[in-house]
Amino acid sequence: MSAPAVKLSSSTLRVVEWDELPPSVKQIPSGYNPIADGILMAHQVNWLRIQAQIKLCEKGRRTGITFAEALDSVITAASRKAAGGMDVFYVGDTKEKGLEFIGYCAKFSRVMAEAQASGVSEIEEFLFEDQDESGNTRQINAYRIRYASGFKIVALSSNPANLRGLQGKVIIDEAAYHRNVSAVLDAATALLIWGGRIVIISTHNGKANPFNQMIADIQEGRYGNAAVVFKATFDDAVANGLYERRCMMRGEEATPEGKEAWYKGIRNAYGPRRAQMREELDAIPRDGNGVCIPGVWIEDAMRPDRTVLRLALDDGFTLQSVGRREAYVEDWIERYLAPLVQALTPELRHYLGMDYARHRDFSIICPMSVDQARHRDVPFVVEMHKVPTRQQQQILFYILRRLPRFVGAALDATGNGETMAEDTADEFGHDRIQQVKLSRGWYGAWMPKFIQLYEDGTITMPKDDSLQQDVRSIETVDGIPMVMKARSQDLKDPDLYRHGDFAGAGVLANFATLDMVSGPVVVKSRRPRQGTRMTLGFA
Repeated sequence: MSAPAVKLSSSTLRVVEWDELPPSVKQIPSGYNPIADGILMAHQVNWLRIQAQIKLCEKGRRTGITFAEALDSVITAASRKAAGGMDVFYVGDTKEKGLEFIGYCAKFSRVMAEAQASGVSEIEEFLFEDQDESGNTRQINAYRIRYASGFKIVALSSNPANLRGLQGKVIIDEAAYHRNVSAVLDAATALLIWGGRIVIISTHNGKANPFNQMIADIQEGRYGNAAVVFKATFDDAVANGLYERRCMMRGEEATPEGKEAWYKGIRNAYGPRRAQMREELDAIPRDGNGVCIPGVWIEDAMRPDRTVLRLALDDGFTLQSVGRREAYVEDWIERYLAPLVQALTPELRHYLGMDYARHRDFSIICPMSVDQARHRDVPFVVEMHKVPTRQQQQILFYILRRLPRFVGAALDATGNGETMAEDTADEFGHDRIQQVKLSRGWYGAWMPKFIQLYEDGTITMPKDDSLQQDVRSIETVDGIPMVMKARSQDLKDPDLYRHGDFAGAGVLANFATLDMVSGPVVVKSRRPRQGTRMTLGFA
């Protein structure tokens, strides 16, 4: 009896150009020789020396394990069957990871074969036909390098439903962050029936994650001699020359003083988030069971044609007169915000969520439309940093007055946000503006419904790294999914920090879609009192 077949399309859609590869691949020095003595760090060498049917590595971030595995994959796929050659399949948690891995393989192939013109290192993009146990098929975007041995390296852009059908060496990278961790690990172990090899690599994602449970099972002997666990921490990599290799890649001189400053900078970047630092650098899982929404779900929801509009001001802005501040923001609205509001679909019902912040964090306005199929769409997002409350209200009121078929909104009324929420309810009606006091009980009731949107694929949002980071900050704490207080560096401005700001606004917006009456509200402008200045949106 043979293994279930997985169809591999023979047609190449196109050849991926070198410039399309991630910077981590393109920055490898042109004279880099992956098979030279000493080119790999000691922990990378020790990892490759392990010969087992199941190899599992719990690692710190950027320790070079996947990099080393790419070298081993090239040697495996380029070898003939008699020498242990076989196909290699890489399954990452994101499309970008797959492209990075196949890029490493292409670079190594190019150097080792000394045959750039031969096409051995060309990366082909093709469609991988996947079939689940029910016979349903789908096509997954994939990348491939073919060798004269007859074998190939294939990097898949998403999890195949039929992992059992992959014959050869299968690498599951960042396994703890896959859509269905348990199913991936179960399917991987079934590969052994057909004589395959399994490589599982990941940073931790909480103590309760199945990845961590598998480590415990292996260490307790439940897999017999078939499986081996290997640990590679950030400190291991530093001790083995990570800093010196970083300097080599950047063309900098490695000094003891520079190494100390660099090391402390990496550790200090986590601030008070000590548990997250230990998990990501020291491979020590956190007590929580980690991220509630896998990265692949978020990527499925993101759309590149959506805008994240940012207004970041300095402390001096508040010292200007009210008139100057209002005029500045009015001009900003007309330049950047008005076109987004005017482009909204007039037939759809619209709602809004706002997570208020004044100084340290981002204040987020998240409009959300709902169509006939109850699909939620976030057409744009407004982020505000150090924007005075009066100008935040100016922007919020402008949006609320112009949302097509506006039904209602939910605003964070916790702490300093209470005044903003109350004023908005006074303006637009207390039956239309929900003033939400965020609490563990509220999160327990409404956050699972927000998470379900991503699991079901019934939400779309702007494609943005910082928003993705915010959504992934939702973690389960004592059984309650909620936005963690730990702050992470903002990806658009490294000098700023976030604490899941968009996730807070998003869950509020979805709460509004579920808790409000279905009829749209007609907002009437109030007549300003004599002698007072009108703020934008009141006219």
